[in-house]
Amino acid sequence: MDSTEVLEDKDSGPEVQLNLPGSVMSRIEELMGGTEQFDSEEFDAVAYINRVFPTEQSLSGVESAAARCEFRLASVQHDIRRLVRAQHDQRMAGHEALLDAQKCIAELALQVADINKKAERSESMVREITSEIKQLDCAKWNLTGAITALNHLHMLAGGAASLRTLADNRRYKELVLPLQAIMEVLDQLQCYRDIKELNALREEVLGIRTMLAQQILADFKEALTGGGKSGVSPRMLAEACSVVDVLEPSVRKELLKWFIDMQLQEYEHLFSPEQEHAWVSHVERRYTWLKKHLLRFEETLALTFPPAWRMSERLAHRFCKLTHKALSDLLQARRNELDVKLLLYAIQKTYNFEVLLHKRFIGTDVGADAADLSPEHQLVFDDEETGAVLRQGSPWVGLIGSCFECHLSLYITSLDANLRGLMDRFIQDAKSPDSVTSAVGSGAGAVMSSCADLFLFYKKCLAQCATLSTGEPMLELSMVFSSYLREYAGSVLSAALPRAAPALPALVTGLHTLLRDDAVRYTKQEITKITSVITTSEYCLETTVHLEQKLKEKISPSLVERIDLAPEQDLFHKMISNCIQLLVQDLEMACEPALQAMTKISWLHFDNVGDQSSYVTQIIMHLKNTVPNLRDNLASSRKYFTQFCIRFANSFIPKFIQNIYKCKPISTVGSEQLLLDTHMLKTALLELPSIGSEVKRQAPTTYTKVVIKLMTKAEMILKLVMAPLDGNLEGFVSQFVQLLPESTLVEFHKVLDMKGAKLTKTQQSSLDALFKETAKTVQNK
Repeated sequence: MDSTEVLEDKDSGPEVQLNLPGSVMSRIEELMGGTEQFDSEEFDAVAYINRVFPTEQSLSGVESAAARCEFRLASVQHDIRRLVRAQHDQRMAGHEALLDAQKCIAELALQVADINKKAERSESMVREITSEIKQLDCAKWNLTGAITALNHLHMLAGGAASLRTLADNRRYKELVLPLQAIMEVLDQLQCYRDIKELNALREEVLGIRTMLAQQILADFKEALTGGGKSGVSPRMLAEACSVVDVLEPSVRKELLKWFIDMQLQEYEHLFSPEQEHAWVSHVERRYTWLKKHLLRFEETLALTFPPAWRMSERLAHRFCKLTHKALSDLLQARRNELDVKLLLYAIQKTYNFEVLLHKRFIGTDVGADAADLSPEHQLVFDDEETGAVLRQGSPWVGLIGSCFECHLSLYITSLDANLRGLMDRFIQDAKSPDSVTSAVGSGAGAVMSSCADLFLFYKKCLAQCATLSTGEPMLELSMVFSSYLREYAGSVLSAALPRAAPALPALVTGLHTLLRDDAVRYTKQEITKITSVITTSEYCLETTVHLEQKLKEKISPSLVERIDLAPEQDLFHKMISNCIQLLVQDLEMACEPALQAMTKISWLHFDNVGDQSSYVTQIIMHLKNTVPNLRDNLASSRKYFTQFCIRFANSFIPKFIQNIYKCKPISTVGSEQLLLDTHMLKTALLELPSIGSEVKRQAPTTYTKVVIKLMTKAEMILKLVMAPLDGNLEGFVSQFVQLLPESTLVEFHKVLDMKGAKLTKTQQSSLDALFKETAKTVQNK
C-alpha cells in the first residue's frame, strides 16, 4: 500500500480526535505558555519568543526546549499513525461483518419463501380433499332437517285430533305429555309460518288450548261452588292442575285469582267496615280467622293443587294485602277513636302474626325478645333487634303493619309525654342537696344517676321504634331525643351546679353566665358536684355520639342525612368547658390573697436573698389542698383534669406576671429574691398534675410546655430588671428584645418602671423608637 492510498483511506475515514494525557498537555502549556494563543489570528511569534526567553541567560535552554518539543512532536505523530491504522482495521472488519449479515438475510428470505410455497400447496390439497365431504355434510344436514320437519308435522297433525278427544273426555292426566310435546313442536316450526296448511294446524292446536283453559276453569267452579251434585272429582281437579302448568301463565294466574278471591269472600264479609269487630281493637280476630281457614284448607283442598303453587302462602299473602287496605281505610276514617294504647296493641298483635307467617313460610326462627314491644324487654344500642332485622329482610314482617306507620305520631307523642315526666323528676332531683349520686362508676365525681336513666330510656325507645318503623317516625323520635338532651343540659346539669340560678335558659347560647363574681370559695361538696357534672357531661357526650350512629343505622337510608345531634354534642362540650372554668376560677380565687401579699412587700429594701417567700408557700399550700381532690374526682376523666391544669396555668401565670409588674420599684437583691420565688413556683407548677400523690407521674407534655413558656417569661422579666441600664441603653434594648421577643412597648415601660429608671421625655422617646426599630428588625429575621 503506497502513501497515496494511505492518504485516500485517511481522508475517506472519519475524523480522528486525539486525546493526549493531561500531563502532556500541562507540560506543553508550561513550556509554551498555553496553546490557545497559537490559534489566534493576532498571534505574534516574535513577541511570544521574547516572552519565553526574556534574557540572554534564558537562551541557554533553547536547545533543550527544542529537543523536548521535537521528542513530544514525534510521539504525537506516532500516536496519530497508530490511531489511523486502528481506525482503518476497524472499518474493514465492520464492512466484512455487514457483508456476512446481508448474506445470511438473503438465505433466510429464500427459506421463508420456500415455506410459504409449501404451505399454499398443503392448503390447496386439504381444500380439494374436504370439498366433497362438505357437500355430503350439507346434504346430510338438509335431509335431517327435512325428516325432522316431516316428523313434527306428522305429530302435529295426529296430535291435534288426539288432544281434542282427550280434552272432551276430561282425561287430563293422559293429556299432559301430548300437549307439552305438541307445544314444543309448535315452537320448533316457527320458521315455517308461511305454509298455509301448517298455520291451519297451529290455529287448531291454539283453539284446543283455549278450550282447555275455559273447561278447566269451569270444572273448578262447578266442583267448588256447585255443592255435592258436581261430577268433577278432586282427583280430576288435581290432574287438571298439571294441564294448567303446561298452558299459558295467564291461565294459572286467572285460576288462582278466582280461587283465592272465592276463599276470602267470607273474610271480607265478616270484617267489612260496618261490622263491629272490624275495628283495630279486634284485630286479633282477623288473624285467628286466617289461622283456622288455613288449617281447614290444608286438610281439604290443599292436596288438589301442586306443592309448587304454594297455595297456602298465596292465600296468606292475599289476606295480608286485603287486611292492610281495610285497616288503612278504617284508621283514616276513625282516626279520632285511635289512642296510643290501642295502636300499640294492634301493632303488637300484627307483628306477632307477621312473625308467625315468616316462620311458617320461610322457616326463620324469631327470638321472643324481638316480638315483645314492651320497653321492659327491649335491647340496648349495642344489640341487634331481631325485629328490625326481619323488618328489613322479611317479605312478611311489615306487610300488614306498615298501615300503622302513618299513625305512629301518637306513639312519638306518648314517648314525649313520658320523657316530659321523667325530665321533670330529674330537674327536681337536681335541685335537691343530695342530687349527686353515682350510677356509672363509683366515688366522688361519678356520673349522675339521672343521666344513666335517661339514656336507658332512650335505648328502650330506640329499640321499640326500630321494630315499628324506620321511616319518618324514627326521624321524629330523633328530634324528641335532641330536644330533651338540650333540656337535660340546660335544666338538669346546670341546676346541679352549686350556687347556680334555678333555671338557666341562656345555657344554650352562653354558658359563661354560670361564672361567679362573688369571692366565696366552693366547699368540698360543691367541688364534687362540679366534677360530677363534668363526668356526667362527658358520659352524655360519648353516648350522644353513639346514639347518633345507631339512629343512622336504624333509619331508612334516604333519611340518614337528616339525623344530626352535633348541636347537642357541642352543648355538652360547652358544659364541660364551663365547669372546668369554674374550678380554675375557684383555685385562682384561693391564690389571689397570696398574689396581693406579693405586691405589698417592699422589694426595694431587701438586704439579702433567703428561702422562698411566704406568699409562694401559701400558693403551693392551696395547690396541695385543692388539686388532689380534683384529681381523685376526675379519675375517670383524666383528659379533663389535664385540661384543668392547662387552663389554670394559662390563667394563673399571666396574673402572676401582672403582679410582678406591680412590685416596683425593686432593688437588685429584691429581684434576685423574686427570681428565686418564681423558680420555686415554677417547680411547684410543673409538679401540679401529680402534686400530693404518692405515685409520681410525669406531667403531660402539653402542660409542661405551657408552664415552661409562661414562667420563663416571668424569669426573663426579672433578669431584665437586674440588668444594668446606665450608659448602655442600646445594649439593654437589644437584650430586652432578645429575652422577650414577643413583648410590647407597654411591657417595656413596665420593666423600666420596675427598675426605677428616671428618664426625660426626650430619652423616653428615643428609647421607644430604638425599641420599635430593634423589635421590627428581630421580627423580620
